[in-house]
Amino acid sequence: MAGIVLNVDVREKTGTGGARATRNSGLIPGVLYGGKRGAIPIQINAKDVELAIRSGKFLSHMVELNHQGEKQPVIPRAIQFHPVSDKPIHVDLYRVEENAEIAIDVVVHFKNHEASPGLKRGGALNVVRHTIKLKCKANKIPEEIVIDLTGRDIGDSVHISQITLPDGARPVIRDRDFTIATIVGRKVEEEVVATPTEAAPAAAAGAADAKKDEKK
Repeated sequence: MAGIVLNVDVREKTGTGGARATRNSGLIPGVLYGGKRGAIPIQINAKDVELAIRSGKFLSHMVELNHQGEKQPVIPRAIQFHPVSDKPIHVDLYRVEENAEIAIDVVVHFKNHEASPGLKRGGALNVVRHTIKLKCKANKIPEEIVIDLTGRDIGDSVHISQITLPDGARPVIRDRDFTIATIVGRKVEEEVVATPTEAAPAAAAGAADAKKDEKK
């Protein structure tokens, strides 16, 4: 559990007009999915959602909803942001039980770039997957997957089989050893272009030869 508690109310007004009215009231419209109750339109204080997002523990973590004293663990499934202000304008949440197994995207981070011979020699880290979808218990979602680049050289690949995942977590994709990242070389293309200073002597020499030919 991320330690985030959001107070919610059932949203009476739905549709585009209702969502606009909700936002104008300083609230964010959303939908709570899953479970026997089905989909329920909700609204959450906008400042509370923004604080939760800034904490870095809102996405891909289990949080708690509080509706008039009744608490329910949920997983944020999707957040829509305003294209200009980048503020959240809609959230989709999904009911879960703490011991339920879920599939969720976990972010990938890399460490020890300076200890990679390939990167030291001018190579580049090509990240194929910024997140990996894992199956795990809802109350034991990994914060991140950290990949050590120590000793990685140009041409090396990092596959899921090389990563030690937290206890109880496993990749959703099981039928292939997929690539997470590679160390690639940088291609430097050099074009040799004659500069005016280089071209001038050649032109002068050509003109001199032409004059000699005219005198003959």
